Formats: sequence, C-alpha cells, structure tokens
Amino acid sequence: MDGKTVIVTGGNGGIGKETARELAKRGARVILACRNIETGNIAKEEIVKDSKNDNVIVKKLDLSSFASIREFAADINRTEPKLHVLIHNAGTAETRSKVSEDGLELTMATNHYGPFLLTHLLIDLLIRTRSARIVVVASELYRLASLNLSKLNPVDAFLPAYLYYVSKYANICFTNELARRLEETGVTANCLHPGMIDSGIWRNVPAPLSWPLMLIVKGFFKTPVQGCQTSVYLACSEEVEGVTGKYFMDCKERGLSSGAADMNKAKKLWEASEEYVKLKETDPKI
Repeated sequence: MDGKTVIVTGGNGGIGKETARELAKRGARVILACRNIETGNIAKEEIVKDSKNDNVIVKKLDLSSFASIREFAADINRTEPKLHVLIHNAGTAETRSKVSEDGLELTMATNHYGPFLLTHLLIDLLIRTRSARIVVVASELYRLASLNLSKLNPVDAFLPAYLYYVSKYANICFTNELARRLEETGVTANCLHPGMIDSGIWRNVPAPLSWPLMLIVKGFFKTPVQGCQTSVYLACSEEVEGVTGKYFMDCKERGLSSGAADMNKAKKLWEASEEYVKLKETDPKI
C-alpha cells in the first residue's frame, strides 16, 4: 500500500482502528475519519507507534450530519490529490429512538445515508484515482431484517435496535447498486461481514439484556484484530483486483439472500436515498 491513500470511517476504535493499523503497517497514508477527535488522536498515536508509519491523519467526520459530511468531503477534495480506498466502517446501534439534525432516524442516518452521501461527494476523486476501491462493512445480521421501501426513515420504530439490522441490509443493497453504476469507471465496490466482533457497539445494549450478551461476546466473538481481516483483504489484496458488487466473509465471496440480491430493490433504495440526503444540482452524480 506504499503511496496509496485510504480513508477509514470510525477509525478511532474497534475494527476500524485495527483496519487502519493493518493498512498503515503496509505503508498506506491513512486518514482516520472520526466523530470524536480526541479518541481519534489517541488511536493515531497507537497506530503510528505500532506501524512505524507517521503518515496517519485524523479528520472530523460525523456521519449522522450532512453538514459534517460536506465539510469533510470538501476538505478531502481540496487537500488529497488521490484516494485509493474508501472504507465505510463506522456504525452505530441505537437502542432508543433518536433523530439526526437532518430529521433522519439516527441509526439509518449514520449507517446508510451518511455513507451514501459521502460516496457521492468523493466519487470524482475516486474515479480520477486509478483502480480505486470502495469497501462497505455490512453484517450477516441483515438476514434478521427486511427492507421496507415505504418506510426508509423509521423515526417511530417500535424496536430501534432492530434498525441496525435494517441498516446493514441497506448497506448491501447500496453496494450492489453502486457497483452496477460504477462498472465503466474502474472503481470497485464490495461489502463484507466482519464476523461477530467484541467491539464497543455492544455497549449500547441496556441491562439486564447486556449481562448474558457480554458473556457471549467475550466467550465466542472475534477480536477486532480478527474482525478487520476481510476489510483489509478487500482494501489491498491483488486477488480482488477488478472484482466488484460482491459480498465477502472470512476473505471469501459469499452468497446473499434473494431479497438482498434483488437489483430492483437496490435501485429503488438508491433513488429514495438521493431524496433523503438532499443531493444538490452541483453534487457529483453516480
């Protein structure tokens, strides 16, 4: 990865930090796109020390805020001549109903609509960079959900935690349609299941549900180091050069449910998402 620039959203913790660390060890210029700059700088110091690579940068990005996304993207487009890999890693799992500053349910805003908008705003830079890659961290938990195209902003959801599964379903549909739209550009887009990871996202589960869950997490889930391996594989392996529109698990391609593989559904989600993120006439089109 010498000479290559990578953005990792949520690079200040969990599998995002370990992904960034692995890519820094391989010589990449790594941009940690973090909501919390303080923890981002702590992660940067760790990564620089471990990788012996001081080309690690921290930039502010709140994926639940369209204003923050636009500010971040404008900064990247102004300062970075190339972007070889964009890794959509950041995510949240809210257990209570919350609405973003843009009027969107917070889990869907952070996990789907934010990455959707960010990809649009950076697409010209990715296309100008030869053989760029977009990597989306989804989850096998999508199989527990369905995607209701008539209710893509579920601000009144009865079970807000369930929307994490829905957002991962949306990640997969987004990746499929993105790959289709980018076929002639040289930019690839793939998504992945990292495994069930012992990461900070489970801290959002309230007691008493959290008590037995923590026993399961500590006893059977992957560590963040193990969980980042498929993200790293899709970011830099020569084996997936030119591969696009696929779903991976444990560094191997896996099949999808018929619903998640439905390109008509993916197209409808895309078109609705364009409305929700309020794309401007001057924004790049995909």
